[in-house]
Amino acid sequence: MGLTLGLDTSNYTSSLAFFDTEKKEIFGQRRLLPVKEGEKGIRQNDAVFHHTQAMPVLFEKALEGRKPITLSAIGVSEKPTEMKGSYMPCFSVGMTIASCIGSLTGKKVYRNTHQQNHIAAVAYGANRMDLLEKEFIAFHLSGGTTEAVLCSPNPESVFSCRLLSSSSDLKAGQAIDRIGVLLGLSFPAGAALDTLSQESQREFHPRPFLRDGCPSLSGIQNQCEKMMANGESRADIAKFCIDSVCAAVLAMAKDLRKKMPDLPMIFSGGVTANTQMRRLLSAEVGGIFAPAEFSTDHAIGSAILTALKDGIPLSEIK
Repeated sequence: MGLTLGLDTSNYTSSLAFFDTEKKEIFGQRRLLPVKEGEKGIRQNDAVFHHTQAMPVLFEKALEGRKPITLSAIGVSEKPTEMKGSYMPCFSVGMTIASCIGSLTGKKVYRNTHQQNHIAAVAYGANRMDLLEKEFIAFHLSGGTTEAVLCSPNPESVFSCRLLSSSSDLKAGQAIDRIGVLLGLSFPAGAALDTLSQESQREFHPRPFLRDGCPSLSGIQNQCEKMMANGESRADIAKFCIDSVCAAVLAMAKDLRKKMPDLPMIFSGGVTANTQMRRLLSAEVGGIFAPAEFSTDHAIGSAILTALKDGIPLSEIK
């Protein structure tokens, strides 16, 4: 049936992926948007500009040696989540590209959310596409989101997401990136902070604060700034930050495990590439993870969801 194309122009990453519905092969390209040295984020107008610069290059690299292609359908992330009012201008770049390709080729354009994209990518990467046929809990942990959602089968969108809990202030990725920048690391700082934390020999036992299953993460930044002022080592500060974020997510997961003991629990988003988080949540709550390349922002989930919406049976994708 050809290729389905998935597009995702999120706040920090330009990405596209093709799913070969006959060979069951995925290929694509992704690029982090540039963030100025020392800054802790990117403005939406800058994100839109960098997406428009990156996407033509990513298309050329992804299709190198593969042209001509037969396109079956296009999928695109139109907004962050299914919640009412969810919107970010950066997703308009992907939407514009998808609309143009759809008009040119006559192929149908399917809209997904960025969150659905993340969850579907992990289900595929973990060889757990069977989860999409039942209810399950999914965590989405990134610079802009720290949420747990209940995923349920939906004939129109493959699955839908209902919010169960979320952080009340800072997001997990925000906390990690802010501490990384504080320690002189480049943004986004997740991988570098993970590596630095492994140099520490200290054991921390943070006690996360939850209200109605929702954690507060702002205290992590405050405590790390105090440690910095007191001259504590960069590795120890990194370790405290990672330990604190992991403890907060674990507390969220355990709270939901008590309420919904029989539901599988998967973890998606860039923060879940952290090695300590993977070990802890796998052991404590049976968390399901995919290889790290399926955790970070990528259009793989969009390409997979598009194939399903376009009529490819789930059994052929598992």
